[in-house]
Amino acid sequence: MDPIADMIIRIKNAGMAGHETATVPYSRMKHAIADTLEKEGYVSSVTKRAKKTKKHLEIGLKYRGNRPYITNVDRISKPSRRVYMGVKDMTPVRDGSGCRIISTPQGVMTDKEARKSHVGGEVLFIIY
Repeated sequence: MDPIADMIIRIKNAGMAGHETATVPYSRMKHAIADTLEKEGYVSSVTKRAKKTKKHLEIGLKYRGNRPYITNVDRISKPSRRVYMGVKDMTPVRDGSGCRIISTPQGVMTDKEARKSHVGGEVLFIIY
């Protein structure tokens, strides 16, 4: 199973169900993605927790009234099909209301940051 897809779907489903937090198993890649989502304002907080030997991330969700900030997530690059994008190919998502999360040699970042840093990479998913 794809761990990144599992993470973003858990966050989306927790928001649709009205939960305050979503809990996902810990990995450095998931932590970097969650930090990027927090910096962009899609989630309110990211906390690393541990119970004995099991680590997990607790992600605080944000809402606009009763509606969650994250309404849709599209996984682009999958383990069976990797999708890479150069700087010249990056266009705004939904006229700037969404963003692409990209894994670059400089770390996980949004498409706006990647264009500013002039670096391309693997497109993980689109969120809006």
